[in-house]
Amino acid sequence: MKNMISGTDFRNMILNAAAAIRDVKQEINELNVFPVPDGDTGTNMTMTMEAAAAQLTASAPEHVGQAAAQAAAALLRGARGNSGVILSLLFRGVAKSLKEKRQADAMEFAQALTEGVGAAYRAVMKPAEGTILTVSRVAANAAAECAADETDVELVLEHAIRTGYEALAETVHQNPVLQKAGVVDAGAKGYLIILEGMHRALQGVLIENAPEQTAAPRAEKADFSAFRSEEIRFAYCTEFIVSRENAKDPDRLRGFLDGIGDSAVVVEDDALVKVHVHTNAPGAVLTEALTYGALLTVKIENMKEQHTEALAVEPPAKQEGQLFPTPEKNYGAVVVSAGQGLDEVFRDLGADRIITGGQTMNPSTEDIIKAIERTPAKIVYVLPNNKNIIMAAQQCVPLSEKRVVIIPTKTIPQGIMALLALESDADEAENTARMTEAAQAVRTAQITYASRDSVFDGRRLRSGEYLALLENDLLGSGGDIEALIRETAAAIKPLSPEIVTIFYGQDVEEQAAARCAEIMTAALPEAEVNLVWGGQPVYYYYISVE
Repeated sequence: MKNMISGTDFRNMILNAAAAIRDVKQEINELNVFPVPDGDTGTNMTMTMEAAAAQLTASAPEHVGQAAAQAAAALLRGARGNSGVILSLLFRGVAKSLKEKRQADAMEFAQALTEGVGAAYRAVMKPAEGTILTVSRVAANAAAECAADETDVELVLEHAIRTGYEALAETVHQNPVLQKAGVVDAGAKGYLIILEGMHRALQGVLIENAPEQTAAPRAEKADFSAFRSEEIRFAYCTEFIVSRENAKDPDRLRGFLDGIGDSAVVVEDDALVKVHVHTNAPGAVLTEALTYGALLTVKIENMKEQHTEALAVEPPAKQEGQLFPTPEKNYGAVVVSAGQGLDEVFRDLGADRIITGGQTMNPSTEDIIKAIERTPAKIVYVLPNNKNIIMAAQQCVPLSEKRVVIIPTKTIPQGIMALLALESDADEAENTARMTEAAQAVRTAQITYASRDSVFDGRRLRSGEYLALLENDLLGSGGDIEALIRETAAAIKPLSPEIVTIFYGQDVEEQAAARCAEIMTAALPEAEVNLVWGGQPVYYYYISVE
């Protein structure tokens, strides 16, 4: 029996949760079958939880509010994919509810779960039933009902999990996509596995392999190539993230920093305050920061002493012939790409930073933030180029020190067309409208393969066979890729395309790609057909239809 949760308890709950989801990662992946049975929900949720586990492994928070805040901040930075972002929002709401609490009783913990659900629902533009949102809501409601009569947190969480599994079984009937595939929601099951790991920690059962990491992720290192030694007036580049554990106004911190250094930047959200400042008194800065809450990360660099050493190792941006992060222009672009050829296309179109990612490996919010902050522009457009990366990108807007605009591109061709529409002399509203319209004007067909046996839209898919899709619609499947290319061309023809661009992947021989172009040209005689090496994994062909 456990009536109160301490900071140590919550820390162990997060470590156990990370280990629990990691143990069933592949099982969760195999439930993720739409639109292509590639399966990455388990991977995304695992990597997101491990970010929090790494943070808490390196600390020993005594108060439950501190532990929850640290977990929420790390989850937000490490969130990968839609499932990871929603997971981070669930825990962000928990942290908000537990803020400033030394311990949490059963009712307070149930209320925190409810606050987490509210945060997730508010962030999702079009919440769909039969998903992690549904199951987390049902579980939180069950926890609240139980806590009204029960003081044992273990029993409250056990009741929430049991009720959550009943709701999980219904997801296959609530969501048409899941019903077609005959599976329950992957993210929802992953969330219940996480709650089970937390419950086992309350029982005193710690999973042996939690955690794998032993240190929190280090903050990004400053780019010293932007400075000359004689120009450095304040020697210490001081960066930290502090949890917001009280109601103290961050504007007061801004005023303090203005009087003790320069290059001060303060970014805040509900859970944390991120600070960058150049100063000669970092100790005084950190002392002041502690009046706002617990320090989550700290980095102090002596810029004068390390300037020469830093210049000896070129940062990634400089290797590309550019200097960052000093703003040099009004607009910049960060894109997600997968494949050397596609990277070159985006680079030729003016992309400042390219993040490697795609259907089977979604970059985290932290990955995207780093790219944004290395972009030498006042306004940075982000092109996710995958529906499962859009939410992670959107989390960057309040976290970044720059003006960030997300164009919700879902495919590589949409990203290319959006970037083509970016004009350096247009205003922001005009550019945003032009880029959004350009992305929506292109249709995308894809030739890929099934990574596992499954059933989709009444069609049985076998592991290893080729799949043809147009947007989210499955056109066909089978063992003859040329037959699928012809089927794709037939589906494209009613669109009356003027330009068709075929990007062929890393597993396609040039001769086979040329044959694909021949088939498209013969089937679409009125269209201009272009063939470009993309070098992307997983997808044999991306086909852009304009």
